[in-house]
Amino acid sequence: MKCKGFRELITEEEGMGTVEVILIIVVLVGLVVIFKKEIVEIVNDLFDKISKQTNKI
Repeated sequence: MKCKGFRELITEEEGMGTVEVILIIVVLVGLVVIFKKEIVEIVNDLFDKISKQTNKI
């Protein structure tokens, strides 16, 4: 088994998709943590509207 050179290791693109997906997930989790209060208020308002509409039926 031959060891890869440093340049080959840097230019190798295997696994880049995984790294990109993990970075996207980290950013999304960060946004949810930052805007948690606003998200909870929006979801609660939506559920209130839905429950009020179902009561009219």
